[in-house]
Amino acid sequence: MKKPTRRTFLHTGFQAIISGLGCLISGFSFEKKGPGMKTKSTVQGNFTPLKNPDYEPPYLESHRNGILKQRGEELWAIMENCRLCPRQCGVNKIKGERGFCNANAQLEISAYAPHHGEEKPLRGTGGSGTIFMTHCGLRCVFCINWEISQGDRGFDRTLREMANMMLDLQKKGCHNINFVTPTHYSPHILKAVDIAAGKGLRVPLVYNTCGWERVEILKKLDGIVDIYLPDFKYAEAEMADKYSSGADTYPEITKKALLEMNRQVGVATPAEDGLMYRGLMIRHLVMPNRVGGSKAVVQWIGDNLPKDTYLNLMSQYRPHYKAGEYPDINRRITRDEYGEVIYWAREAGLTNLDIQGYRW
Repeated sequence: MKKPTRRTFLHTGFQAIISGLGCLISGFSFEKKGPGMKTKSTVQGNFTPLKNPDYEPPYLESHRNGILKQRGEELWAIMENCRLCPRQCGVNKIKGERGFCNANAQLEISAYAPHHGEEKPLRGTGGSGTIFMTHCGLRCVFCINWEISQGDRGFDRTLREMANMMLDLQKKGCHNINFVTPTHYSPHILKAVDIAAGKGLRVPLVYNTCGWERVEILKKLDGIVDIYLPDFKYAEAEMADKYSSGADTYPEITKKALLEMNRQVGVATPAEDGLMYRGLMIRHLVMPNRVGGSKAVVQWIGDNLPKDTYLNLMSQYRPHYKAGEYPDINRRITRDEYGEVIYWAREAGLTNLDIQGYRW
């Protein structure tokens, strides 16, 4: 059976939402309430416990001692003069103003479901419990999920509804809760996790990000996030500026963010059951014509992080969205282009590579 891609997963998820099936998750229904779609929790089924029953996610202790709630409120206050992402556009999201990311304080979610297309230590047998957040602050011209990140495809949701999504994914046997494109909704995530933790959530949290994160914001997530899953897209400011809407600070800021993530959670190593419970897992998308600066990316990782840092070298680049307007990225990568990045990674001394979904 062919492994589902993120794009086919999302397409199927949207069809499920539209048809009222709750994004492929039985036991979770959508109902009309006034002018918009609202969720009604009808959680069913038996909770499938973690395969490693001895692991307790740190956010549970943060919930018990009030730190989780406090951090959520601190992040929420930042939205009055928004500085959640490196663009620091300063709009008042709480008053309804929309930032560069096109989000305000109203939580918007595009889809949620068990995802069987993520890295093997995340998906296991039960899937990774993905929640796709609408909008994005990076806005890449080649984004495979541009309908969500820049096309505003999603639904207004409350914090309690988001918490119920987490609990429902846990009920379905997902091994973790995977927040996709979380940066601009980090206050909402912490507040919703606090609600869910009080109702029995106990699977690890995955912060699935573009990598372009302010260290000041990441420190608010210390002791809450179990697994960081960042991209490291570019080594050169010029390329980030060209292909990610003027984000010329991407290499500099992402390097600092990766160091902070590693400080918080350390090296990601699967447990005896094959699942990942904690650690840093980096993704690098190999792009045509060396646009991503892959050689410099893997060399920096080898020089600044542990040699056994988990690195997924992704080969699935496709020229989506506006990529056709840029000749250098208007094609798929070649076998030789992917092979040279593997060679460079090995030359950098990296020993924990995920290649085409298989570790060596």
